[in-house]
This record gives sequence, C-alpha cells and structure tokens, in this order.
Amino acid sequence: MWTRDGVRLDADVYRHFSSQRLPVLLMRQPYGRRIASTVCYAHPWWYAAQGYVVVIQDVRGRGTSEGEFDLFVHEAEDGADAVAWVAELRGANGAVGVYGFSYQGTAQLPAATRSGSALKTLAPAMIGWDLRNDWACENDAFCLQSNLSWATQIGAETARLAGDAEAFAELYAASRSLPVNGARPVRPSFIEQYARYTHYGAWLACRDDEAYWRSMSPAALAADVDLPMLFVGGWYDTHFSGTLAGYRHYATAATAPTRLVVGPWAHLPWGRFLAGTNFGPDAVSDIDRLQVGWFDYWLKGRDSGALAAPPVQLFEMGRNTWREFDCWPVGHASLYLTGDSQTSVDERSGHLVETPPDASQTDWLVHDPWRPAPSVGGAFGTPPGPADRSMIDARGDVLTFTTPPLTRELRLAGEVAAHLWLACDAPSFNLCCTLSRVSPSGRALVLTQGYRRVVPGTRLDRAIEIPMRATCASIEPGEALRLSIAAACFPAYPVNPGNGLDPVDASLDEARIITIGVRHGGNVVSSVRLPIVAEAQLRGVGR
Repeated sequence: MWTRDGVRLDADVYRHFSSQRLPVLLMRQPYGRRIASTVCYAHPWWYAAQGYVVVIQDVRGRGTSEGEFDLFVHEAEDGADAVAWVAELRGANGAVGVYGFSYQGTAQLPAATRSGSALKTLAPAMIGWDLRNDWACENDAFCLQSNLSWATQIGAETARLAGDAEAFAELYAASRSLPVNGARPVRPSFIEQYARYTHYGAWLACRDDEAYWRSMSPAALAADVDLPMLFVGGWYDTHFSGTLAGYRHYATAATAPTRLVVGPWAHLPWGRFLAGTNFGPDAVSDIDRLQVGWFDYWLKGRDSGALAAPPVQLFEMGRNTWREFDCWPVGHASLYLTGDSQTSVDERSGHLVETPPDASQTDWLVHDPWRPAPSVGGAFGTPPGPADRSMIDARGDVLTFTTPPLTRELRLAGEVAAHLWLACDAPSFNLCCTLSRVSPSGRALVLTQGYRRVVPGTRLDRAIEIPMRATCASIEPGEALRLSIAAACFPAYPVNPGNGLDPVDASLDEARIITIGVRHGGNVVSSVRLPIVAEAQLRGVGR
C-alpha cells in the first residue's frame, strides 16, 4: 500500500478460500511482519481459518517497508491509511479490527483517531499509555535495563537495514549481555557510538520534555477514541501500568464497551510457567480464542458471548484460577511497620501488624553503590515474575517487615502502595519496595514491586508514597506477607548517586554511601496499603 505522503508499506495477506466477503484483522509491527507476534499469538493462518482476512504489515522503515522509522511518530497517519487500504482488499467486507501487543498494541490507539468508519474495534495488549511514565520511567526513575535492551534491539535492526554490518554486529553482541557495569551505566559507549540508529539518546535528553512525550503517547493523542476495546495485560509485564491506565480511562470516558483480561504473565511469553512457578493449566493463554470471540461479535455480528461476562477478568495467583469483577476492584486495608532497629540484619525483627505500634523506632539501611541491591523478580527483574528473593532479603542493605503466618486466607485484588516516613543523610535517593508471599519453608515469592526516585527538596516530614503495581492473589493459611525495602534495584534502574544529580547523568565515581531510616510507631505511621477484597466481590470464571 501507499501512504498519503507516498511511502510504500509492505504487508502479508492471509486468507482462506471463501465465497463470502470477510472482515479484516490488521496487525502493524516493527519487528518484521513474518514474525507476526507469534511469540504470544497464534499464527495468522489460524486467525484466517476462523473466517478472516488477516493482514500483517511492516511499519514505516521496518522490514521491507520504505521510509524512515521514527518511533511512534507516523503511526496515527500510517495506521489510518492501512485501515482504509485493508478495508478495500479483495475478499474484504469493509469491517476492520486491529490487534497486537507492546509496540503493536500501543500504535493501535493513535491510528484509531484518524481511521474512518471501517475500524470497528481494537484489541490492544501490554501497551504504553503515557510513554514517559509507564514505559520509559517509573515514578520518575529511568527504567535502565528495559530501555537499554529495547533500544539496542531496535538499533541493531535499524543498522542491519541500513547495511551497516559493523554497527549491527556490535549492537547484536551488546544485546546478548548488556554492558551496564561501566562507570556510566546509563550511557555505555556502544549506545553512544551508534546513537544514530536508536531513540535512546532522545529518551534521555527529553525525559522532562512534556511536549515530546505528548507527541507520541496515546494518553494525549487518543483519549477521545470511543470504540470497543479488549485490553490484555500481565501481572509481571513491564507495561502493565500503561495497560491498566488505558483500560481505566476508556472504561470511564468511552461509551463503547471496554474489557480487561490480566494473566500471570511477563511481557512474553504468556504461559503457565514463570520464574519457577507453575500457575496451572488455567494460566495457559487462550487470548487467541478470546480475541476471535471479541472480533466475531463486533465484526460479524455473531452472538459469541463477548459481552456476557463481567468486563474485568483477573487471574488470581495462589488459587490459580480466574476471577470476574464488574469493574476494576477498589478496596484496601493497611498493615503497619514495626521493628526494633535490627531489621536490616535479623529478618525476625521487622513485622507487619494490623494496629499501628505505640513505640517509636527507626530501622536503618546503608546503601553502598559499590554493591547495590540487585533486581530479581517482579516486572523488571532477572528473571521476571514470582522469583524467590529470599537471598536478597537476607542482605544487610534490605529491610524486611513480615506478618506472622496467616491463620486464614487473605485475598488481594487491586493496587498496592507503601507509605513510609523516612530520614536520610543525602539530598536524593531511590527506594524499591517489594511485596512477597513467604512460604513456610522461607521462600519469598514476589507478588508486586514499586520503585521511586526521591528528588532533592522532597519533604521528609510526612509519609512518602511508593506506588506498587497491581496484583491479584490469594495468600494461604501458613504463608506470610513481606514488605522488603531497599535503596537500589540494579540494573533495572540506575543507582542513585546521592548527591542530588539525576542518576542518568551521574558517574559511579561520584556516588556516595547513603543511610536511610524508615521511621514507624508513635506519631508516625509507616504502612503498606493492600487491596483486600471480600469473598462476596469474587466470582469464579468458567474458562
């Protein structure tokens, strides 16, 4: 096809013989159309066999498509042109649905703002909504490992398409083992040498440029879209906050139906096994069949039951089953931190209790930039998912606060946050908070995590909130809940130098040792807010 400005975009078209004109499913992606996101979805031939014309297109400047690739810049116009083109294909009936995850999911939304009546529905999975705050950064902290990894992948392919074999070889080699242990981890020499092939430098230079992020973010570009949408997310996906934000926006602002499905998955793949945990057969992805039912309803007018179930389906980890909700669950209670100032060296010292403690105490951790606390589990750790972090919790620079073994089941569904009263001897620091389920044998399996950069000038005479990612889990009798607090999560995020400089600009030879106190009891209340739900709010799903 040809875009409105005369650029040729190439696509593969999959169709089975049919005497009928069929609706079209469109995916546009930057990784080579032959892959067709089969790391998560069924092959396009499978979708075609369900009675669709399926089109997988290389976006501008990728694969064999002409033009220059510029991250998200052309997706609104090019996506709209693609929708118009596929609606007129031989054998098409003029009705179009779009699907895809990550970049492919995010690009759907701006395109929907320019598409005409042919576009009937979207199925965005694992997307960025506000690309600065739920893709490039988390609570003002640059997502070092994921940003550098993706930029290296994008850059290697751009160099290959440009015929620069040397740059491709170096970028490819770097992608196999990211060199983040230099004096300037955020700016390794290889990425600066080949900056012309990647967006990484722009993301660093423009990280505080609101206009830059608005120019590509669905939150700014596509807020007024009003079409049926099926959102898919994963509890351990790096983009889950964006997926949830997009769903919650349209569930409130749009009149068209919006649905959300969240499984126990990382960004990829979507299956029953993650970080050593077997979530059971119900965790095996049936998103392909779910999407076909959705598309059948909106593109074929078939009563597939797409709207019969409540709009929110969440996988409950622990019981390893699906739960239905009429809306995103809201409900919370707090557990309070208490300890005896030895929490950093004795895991028996720090506790989570149901009543704020009377005694005022401060637990101290000392962050040494020479040996920062590593990233394990959660969305950004290695490996991602419910990894066992008990060895991390045993470090002297990690504070742990643990409940007694539960005597009854605890059900969680929704967003988590820590509220901490702090003291610090440095003008700036970072905090990583992790909520884990602790087994009777002592394994600490990550449920969710949050990270925040505390900038100079932040007032410490009040509780600081560290938002954590949403979760849905049942904690069984005999298990415990644990909040772990550290001042680093490297290399998921760059180490804070403690001198007031932004960590992305600092060199490690400038970093200082930081002492942080977590205050609790008496006149200050440090707590973790949990999304505890009542049994009456939970409904099982027959899947």
